[in-house]
Amino acid sequence: MKLPPQTSGAGAEPDDPEDRLRRFTTIWSRAVFPVTATSLTRAEVAEHLLPLARELCDALHARTYDQGATAAAQRAGAGLVAAHCTDPEALQRSLAVVDSYLVLYCGADGGQISEEARARCARLQHAMAAGFAQALRQRTLSEQEAIAHSALAARSAAEIALHATETRFRAVFDGAAVGIGIADLDGNVLEVNETLTRMFGGLENTVRSRNVQDWGHPEDAPHVWKLYGELVRGERDHYRVEKPYYRTDGTVLWTNLTVSLLRDAEGRPQYQLALMEDTTERRLLNLRLRYEATHDALTGLPNRTLFFERLEKALAPADGSRFGLCYLDLDGFKAINDSLGHSAGDRLLVEVADRLQSCVTAPGEMVARLGGDEFVALTTGPGTAEGVIELAHRILHALAAPIRIEGRELTVRGSIGIVEGPAGERTPAEVLRSADITMYRAKSAGGNRFEFADAEADARAITRHGLTTALPAALERGEFFIEYQPLVHLGDGSVHGAEALVRWCHPQHGVLGPDRFIPLAEHTGLIVPLGRWVLEEAVRQARFWQTRHSDGGPLRINVNLSPAQLRHPRLVADTVDVLERSGLEPGALCLELTESALIGADEDLLKPLRQLAEMGVDIALDDFGTGYSNLANLRRLPVSVLKLDRSFTRSMQQQPADPVDLKIVEGIVALAHSLELAVTVEGVETGAQAEQLRELGCDTAQGWYYARPGPPDRLHTLSLADAV
Repeated sequence: MKLPPQTSGAGAEPDDPEDRLRRFTTIWSRAVFPVTATSLTRAEVAEHLLPLARELCDALHARTYDQGATAAAQRAGAGLVAAHCTDPEALQRSLAVVDSYLVLYCGADGGQISEEARARCARLQHAMAAGFAQALRQRTLSEQEAIAHSALAARSAAEIALHATETRFRAVFDGAAVGIGIADLDGNVLEVNETLTRMFGGLENTVRSRNVQDWGHPEDAPHVWKLYGELVRGERDHYRVEKPYYRTDGTVLWTNLTVSLLRDAEGRPQYQLALMEDTTERRLLNLRLRYEATHDALTGLPNRTLFFERLEKALAPADGSRFGLCYLDLDGFKAINDSLGHSAGDRLLVEVADRLQSCVTAPGEMVARLGGDEFVALTTGPGTAEGVIELAHRILHALAAPIRIEGRELTVRGSIGIVEGPAGERTPAEVLRSADITMYRAKSAGGNRFEFADAEADARAITRHGLTTALPAALERGEFFIEYQPLVHLGDGSVHGAEALVRWCHPQHGVLGPDRFIPLAEHTGLIVPLGRWVLEEAVRQARFWQTRHSDGGPLRINVNLSPAQLRHPRLVADTVDVLERSGLEPGALCLELTESALIGADEDLLKPLRQLAEMGVDIALDDFGTGYSNLANLRRLPVSVLKLDRSFTRSMQQQPADPVDLKIVEGIVALAHSLELAVTVEGVETGAQAEQLRELGCDTAQGWYYARPGPPDRLHTLSLADAV
């Protein structure tokens, strides 16, 4: 028999004999408490055992072991029976505790345990066992005698008790807050309480005349009737399920149903007892909360949460299963919000939602609002390749009719990105990202149309996004550098200057040209700090050329200026600051702007350019000939250089050159010179092009015929060696 473990410090005996006695009693109570049928706590059992332990201790310390010591041990054994420690294991555990701990805690002081104490402890155990057996026998005889005396009284008392029990049962049965019903094993309802009757509509006869198996419901869980069959066959004693019922008026009653099997005295199944808790209102509340959590509050359409649940199911791997998704964004919705207010915008969204809801009529189709003016429509099934196109046409057709808001008829347009394919290949996030990217392609193409997802286009869009997010850190880490392309004087072939062209040394994508990141920088606003950095580096390099190679003549530096920089309020101040800190003369700097940036420019936009021109900085009109500006406007623009677009030189690659293009270039050159403007030509790739441009009167040129963009040291080498 395993005794309870000792607590810390059990190896050291307390000094006080009373403390040692109580420690022994605690160990004794812990040993017998688990096998004692009593309502007392363990501490109360210990208090009951304390006087018994004291008698054992006194007997152990008696001068001689006589009948008094034996009687004390017998009283200790009888005391166990009085404390309801009547299990044989309780005696066994008690004797083990006395054998192991009585001499240890109640023996001689100083830890000296004699053989006499050990022998006396053994005799005490025998006497204690005898006292336990005698008391247990006496108790059994007393109980038998009491039973015999009360047999006659019990017979009459049983009838009284049965009546009282029936009365109590009826009170509980009729007054219970839950519905209670009793049926036989064939399912015939024998008894129901008033609560259950009210739950089913208040007509008791309609409930009592029913059979349990008549209460089937289409929404019963598959295992409900399987559990019922096991119960009536006696294979289980109870089960609990959520089950709906039809009331007498046809409405649905939802319940938490617990069914228990009642057996007779021999254990044979006899009745079934059902307890029903009405959960209809709770279920309706849960359904309402679920609806509000999964549907858009404004339009009533499924929201992002519910849509993703449906999309996950649609994308689950299945043989032959496909999906089609339309991602819709309204064109120009922000303008409606800004002009008519958000209230009108909300009414517009509600009308759009109603129209979209009318478009999804086929099985496996749904429409949801993701937020703002973004909606998605989903279709599933084997024929989604054609079905998703038809769905997109239905959506655009539904939006075609004007919507009347606050007395105005508003034309609603939408851009749709379509993703279609087999299930099991992509995650919901990947599908939605592809649809979003494709939708923006449709919007960029003019809107009011749909586009199909393209893996390469998605990859480019993802790359653009990655570059956009990496731009700020790239500038801080110094990942940008500048290459210089010479500007050559067509008259004598000498290097007139150079154009500064920024490059990005990306850690993953390698060296990127400006066409890959300048539009992104303009979109994010990073073009302003990036442009200032380019200006500082280019001006510093130009000043370096002047100081190191003064014998080669001054070289001009051309720096591109974006529309965002032109509109920046510190353009003039920053340019002056860069020039003054570097020591470069303003006349050695030329700022290039595209023709499109100055179309329709007002005086406020031209003012900083005029200030820079008055300082001596040259202003070049880049890509001239690609826009629709009025040539007469050249008189009011503070420009000193026209840069012809490379489309003119491209037409000269074929010989003979197109005479019309030659006349155009000749006319532009004549006009520019009459306005005292220099003419630079881009994209010169052959000697024939250079010769024709020289004959037409162009001043300077640049292109691969002379040199590709490169590091700054190559420019001076080219300058000294002659450009051609």
